[in-house]
Amino acid sequence: MHLLASISKYCIMNLATSLLVLLLFANSCRAAPVTSEAACKGSFYPKLCRAMLQPLRFPSADAYEFGRYSVKQALKQARKTSLLLDHYLSQGRGGSRRIFFGSALEDCRELASLNSEYLEVVQAELGPGQSVLTQDGVERVKALMSALVTNQQTCYDGLEASRSFPELQGAFSNETRLYGVSLELVTSALARRQPASTGKRFDHNYNSAKSGGVHSAGFQAVGRNLIEENTGQVVPLNQSVLVARDGSGNFTFIGDAIEAAPNNTNPEDGYFAIFISEGVYEENIVVAKNKKNLIMIGAGINKTIITGNRSVIDGWTTFNSATFAVHGERFIALNITFENTAGPEKHQAVAVRNNADLSSFYRCSFLGYQDTLYAHSLRQFYRDCDIYGTVDFIFGNAASVFQHCNIYARKPLPNQFNAITAQGRTHPNQTTGISIHNCTVRAAPDLEADQSGSTKTFLGRPWKEYSRTVYMQSFIDQVVEPVGWMAWNGSFALDTLYYGEYDNFGPGANTSQRVQWPGYNRMDALQAMNFTVYNFTTGNNWLTSTSIPFSGGLL
Repeated sequence: MHLLASISKYCIMNLATSLLVLLLFANSCRAAPVTSEAACKGSFYPKLCRAMLQPLRFPSADAYEFGRYSVKQALKQARKTSLLLDHYLSQGRGGSRRIFFGSALEDCRELASLNSEYLEVVQAELGPGQSVLTQDGVERVKALMSALVTNQQTCYDGLEASRSFPELQGAFSNETRLYGVSLELVTSALARRQPASTGKRFDHNYNSAKSGGVHSAGFQAVGRNLIEENTGQVVPLNQSVLVARDGSGNFTFIGDAIEAAPNNTNPEDGYFAIFISEGVYEENIVVAKNKKNLIMIGAGINKTIITGNRSVIDGWTTFNSATFAVHGERFIALNITFENTAGPEKHQAVAVRNNADLSSFYRCSFLGYQDTLYAHSLRQFYRDCDIYGTVDFIFGNAASVFQHCNIYARKPLPNQFNAITAQGRTHPNQTTGISIHNCTVRAAPDLEADQSGSTKTFLGRPWKEYSRTVYMQSFIDQVVEPVGWMAWNGSFALDTLYYGEYDNFGPGANTSQRVQWPGYNRMDALQAMNFTVYNFTTGNNWLTSTSIPFSGGLL
């Protein structure tokens, strides 16, 4: 009996000792606690940051806890905003203004709903305690937090442009700042909780196999694969349908086929494929967020055409003027022309708005004038595409890479200029920007035929304060002005933007007369590598499953 008691006592003592050692080890692994005052010291909005963290029970915590708590607070705010907008869009407080300016409010409600969903995902990723995220998890959190700020800024911009609901504009401007603070705190948390890394950067050629056209003889049954002709690479399909204008397919409208796609599928389930026969499809289409892993395959550029003509002049917001809008992650479009035919006189008129994470457009064409392609948010890739436009015709705040694309400046209205890009990064912690890599920049036939020489074309201008755009290893024709870049309004953003050029060629690539802004950079190879598929969008992790060719690094 005494022996058993001694053994029990010994085990308890050893268990207690072991627990103490584990506790000490755990505490030694945690970051040293800091006060909220110290955590907010480097914030753009330190007073708002301190107010956000003030309800925390403990006067000090580590960066990870501050980040998690800020997400909780941001989620509360996003849900409150959704309820407020529901009320405004009812027959309540919006009143007659709802009739005339409801489009901007509808955008805000849609974006607030997205923000709630994004924050729920981030909250789950960060976990209930001190968790170590995978590298994919870290990149997903960064992308979603960047999109959170972008969404709220888009809402505010729409209300400001419509000059409506001033009582909401002030509140939503503050909400944008609140989300910016949460972005800062989460970024700080991730910097201290990064998964182990080899420390290596991707600095050599990383090319996926080159692939040819889609083999579309017949349509695949459940569980079959979409086979690439030249390489035998495959995109796993779950099931497929055919859209045909003549009634010979499963659907006559693309929107109906998208509606029939299953909701919230997992990547391992394969893609739902929508084959679209040759024809002109006059539809304004939205691929909802729950329509994931969708691939749309047309008959070819200028053969399968999705067209619309919404514009700001005709009463739409820029956000909702899009002929085609996509939210569902892992979306792929192939061999399709997307166009907005509103014309230059209707000003902002979007052909495609892309809010879809891990989305790809391959061998597609985008036709428009002002604001043709709205690369709105999250991580995107464009390969072998043709993009036409005039003012700010590639714009938005996604982390977007364009490879082997043809970018054509068209003839604008008299006294207008062409700006190829207008990147919309509003906070330095956003992991966003436009990377144009191994592309061709030249005049479209209508501008080339203009002998007056009155149209000036620029590589881009800073739509927002931390605008970020780079051109790398691309052919730039003489259509681009020697100064290269254009100011937005006086000195706005010239010292906070990041514009870069690396190893470009052609008559318009000479940088000797480029702008002398503090934010302009003649990049070296090391700087340029930050904007490759591998480093900028971690595309090597998700593009390999699409069979779309890509270069992961520099050429």
